Parts: sequence; structure tokens; C-alpha cells
Amino acid sequence: MKPSLFISLSAPFVLILTACAPQHSTVAPIGTQAVNATLATQLSHTDWPKSEWWTVYGDPQLNALMTKALNDAPDMQIARQRITLAEAQAKAAMAADGPQIDVSADVERQKMSAEGLMGPFAITDPAAGTTGPWYTNGTFGVTAGWDLDLWGKNRDLVEARIGKVNAQKAELEQTRQLLASSVARLYWEWQTESAINTVLSDIRQEQNSIISADKELYQHGITSSIEGVETDINASKTDEHIAEVSGKMKVIEARLQALTNSSSVKLVHHDLPAVEAALPTTLGYELLARRPDLQEAHWYIEASMSNVDAAKAAFYPDFNLMAFLQQDALHLSDLFRHSAQQMGVTAGFTLPIFDSGRLNAQLDIAQAQNNLSVADYNKAVVDAVNQVARTASEVETLASKNQQQQKVERDAARVVNLAQARFNAGLIAGSRVSEAKIPALQERIVGLTLKGQYLDASLQLTSALGGGYHHG
Repeated sequence: MKPSLFISLSAPFVLILTACAPQHSTVAPIGTQAVNATLATQLSHTDWPKSEWWTVYGDPQLNALMTKALNDAPDMQIARQRITLAEAQAKAAMAADGPQIDVSADVERQKMSAEGLMGPFAITDPAAGTTGPWYTNGTFGVTAGWDLDLWGKNRDLVEARIGKVNAQKAELEQTRQLLASSVARLYWEWQTESAINTVLSDIRQEQNSIISADKELYQHGITSSIEGVETDINASKTDEHIAEVSGKMKVIEARLQALTNSSSVKLVHHDLPAVEAALPTTLGYELLARRPDLQEAHWYIEASMSNVDAAKAAFYPDFNLMAFLQQDALHLSDLFRHSAQQMGVTAGFTLPIFDSGRLNAQLDIAQAQNNLSVADYNKAVVDAVNQVARTASEVETLASKNQQQQKVERDAARVVNLAQARFNAGLIAGSRVSEAKIPALQERIVGLTLKGQYLDASLQLTSALGGGYHHG
């Protein structure tokens, strides 16, 4: 191509671009927070954690609860419908970027005015081809249009919609993990309370033995009635504790019923698992990246960035092509004659020159929304690091306390064994064995409480690390 011809063809486009409305965003973008924190821990490393992490407990009852919750919980239904809506919106944005072809037809019955521009057609004059004043006008044809989207505005809007779809999928996974964590924590809390209730029943049984022995001694005049008062008070306190634990178990069942969308929840007691905390030696970005809430925030950033690009592309001219092929006639009998055919092609563009700052305002809005998405992501990163640090520390602290409590329980068991040996040798009464068993059983309750707290903290840490979530 000759240079002069190239310049002459390029000049109109240069003038068009220079004539666009001036672009000057007043909102400066902000950067994302880096996840560079690491957490020291002495716990061993395994494949941590798995997607369906609750199956490691080997508890069919828990697995059934989890399946019911993940399938039927209202929160999961809402999250799934949000994905469906986002996908439909993305499809609509994709369709707007392609060519469109429409077939149209209409019939109009009208009376011509003798005093208007079409006055001659109100007269019946076969020689002139007028048969007024009534006409039945018909139109039938095909119309095609295509927005060329040279600057990618429509494509950016599509990318924004796709980003929102991915964000909604991550939100579904976040809902899934939070729901699974809640169900597992409530389930093991119920099992902990159930185990404590069993031990309390054992304590009450030993207290009954002491009370019976005291009554027998009193009836034989060996002791006074005052000596059994303290045991009676302790037995009443045990009854209160049993009632309190039973109430907690009923509340937990009601909460599980709501989470699983069930008409009723009936649980059977299982022993608490000996869960080992399986943490990597460092908890850094490679694990936090599994968190679905961070993935969700990331995809919202991607979507908002595409909206910024679309707002920038709106400053440039919009080119489109239109074409039509129609049959048009005043009389339906003439509609499909060759002489009734009309066609045309239109190539046009829209150029924003002065818009009172509307485009710049839209760009500022898009950039501010992007900054808000980045700020939300940065906050999510900081919260994630803090949550993992807090729960990891709690797991290790409770692991140490459990070890110490096990030593206390072993010492209490030795006291019981010694009392039992003395009873077998005829040196003490049977009530003294019951008196030795009660402190050991009370320490057992302390141990069960610590074990339940340890298990709950482990579940919270699993959730904090994303529950094994991997973005596909």
C-alpha cells in the first residue's frame, strides 16, 4: 500500500480517536495483600486436609448427617441457585456480543387522511393505483445486526460475568465447608456431652452407694444424721449437672435438625475418636490458598477488573453493522411481488465527545468497586492468617493439656486401685471405695471436656485451612 493512501485511510480513525471524550479517572487502584506469614508448629505432617475430611472418623452416623446436610440444607440450595443465576447472566452477556438475526412480520389496517401528506392515497383512482381511503399494509422480512466491539467492551463484560460465576462457585464451596464444619462440631459436641452424661450417672451411682451405707450406719447408731448431709448435697448437684447436660444434648439435636433440614435427629452414643492433629511444620500460602473464601474474593477482583476495562472501552467509538431485506406493500395481495422488495445495509458508529462527565463517573465507579474487591480480599487474607494462627495455637495447647490430664487420670486410677485392694483385704468399707472412685470419675469428666475441646479446635483448624478445598 502506498504511504499516501495509508495515511489518507488512517486519518479518519486518528481523528475519531482524538475526538473521544477525555478519560481521567480520579480513583487510584490499590494492591492486593501478599500471604507470606508462616506459623511454627511441632505437630507432624500428613496429607492435610482432605476434601471430605469427616470420613477419617469412620463414623457412619456422622457421614449420614453430613450427606443430608450437604444435599438438603437451605443454605446450600441458595448457593446453588446463585450459581444458576450467575451462569444465566453470563450467557446473556455472551449472546449480546454476537450477531443477531430477526424475522419480523406485521399487518396494519389504516385509513388515509385526505388532508395529510398521504392525501392522494385517500382517493379511489384505479388509474393512479390508489384505492383509498382504507389500506391493509403488510411487512415481512429479515433484519440482521452486529456490534463489532473493536475495543473489547462487550468481551470485558462477558469476562466480568464469568468471574462472578467462578466467585459464586467458590461461595458454594465456602458454604459447603462451613456447613460441614458446623455439623461435625455439633455432632462431636453431642458425643462429648453424652460421654459426660454417662460418667455423671456413674458418679450418681457411687453417691447412692455412699448414701445407702451412711443410712445403714445411722440406723445402727454408729453415726449421726449430720454426717450424710454433705453427700446428699453433692448428689443433688450431680442431678442438676445431669439435667444440664441432657438439656445441652437436646439443644444440639435441634440445631442439627435445622442444619440438615430434617424433621428429627436421633443420635446414638459413640466413643470420642483419638484424633491426631496432623499439621504441616509451616502453615503458609499453599494451604491458605485452598480456602474458598479467598478464592471467592480473588474472582470478584477478576470480575471487577474486567468491569474497569469495559468502562475504559466505553470512551472509544462503537461500530455496528445493520442490514435488512423486506417485502413491503400497501395491499397484502402485493406483499410477495418482486416490486415490493426493499433492502439496505447500514454501517454506523457512535462517538462520545461530550457527556458531562458520565463516562468518567462510570470509570470511577468501576475502579472504586475494584478497589473495594481488593480491600475485601486483603481483609480476608489477614483474617485467614490470624484464624489459622489462633486455631493452630489452640490445638497445640489443648494437646498438651490433654497429655497432662491423662497423667492426672492415671494417678486417680491408682488411688482407686489402692482403695479396692484395701477393701478386698477387709481393711476399709465398700463406701470408702466409692469415695475414692468419685474424684477419679470427676477427673474423667475433665478429661472428656478437654478432649472435646481439642477435637473442636481441630475441626476449626480444618475449616480455617479450607477443608481440603481445591479450585478446579
